[in-house]
Amino acid sequence: MNADANFDYLKYMNDPEDKKALLSELMNAYGKEVWNYAFSLTRKWDLADDISQEVFIKVFKNLHNFRSDASIRTWLLTITRNTVIDHHRSAFLRKVTLTDWIGEVGERQSVEEDVIERYAVNDLWKLVLKLPAKSREVLILYAHHQLSLKEIAEVLGVTEGTVKSRMFHARRKIAKMKERNGYGTE
Repeated sequence: MNADANFDYLKYMNDPEDKKALLSELMNAYGKEVWNYAFSLTRKWDLADDISQEVFIKVFKNLHNFRSDASIRTWLLTITRNTVIDHHRSAFLRKVTLTDWIGEVGERQSVEEDVIERYAVNDLWKLVLKLPAKSREVLILYAHHQLSLKEIAEVLGVTEGTVKSRMFHARRKIAKMKERNGYGTE
């Protein structure tokens, strides 16, 4: 299931086994993305695990509520965000330090290039995770999850103009942090 356009959830509504198969398919297709987004918002591995599990439980229970107004991906990320907000309200959030970022492995490069790139990416994500939540969210949804401005607006429940403004301010804050930390100076 790579394209949301191929998703025909109505055929899964009658049979519980079909519904379980669909959930499995959604978890395989979007599980890592849901976990990464939960982790980027919480900055805690075990909480991201719990939230991801809770997201797919909610999806299973509420599959009949899915409307084709948004893509499956946008719907799942919205549920993930709302679940994180619920955890914030319940005082489950604790400070942690980013230790690694889960990513896809592409073409193999030399070990040295791989290490240098990993340090650069980790340093950048550490800066992103230092941003206030509203700034951090738009960058993560845009850069990591590659959502459009319209999709980000849907996930966050704000206007596209607000997304553009948050994106502008987030990028400016990152640039200032990089400048303060001596990135890009030789």
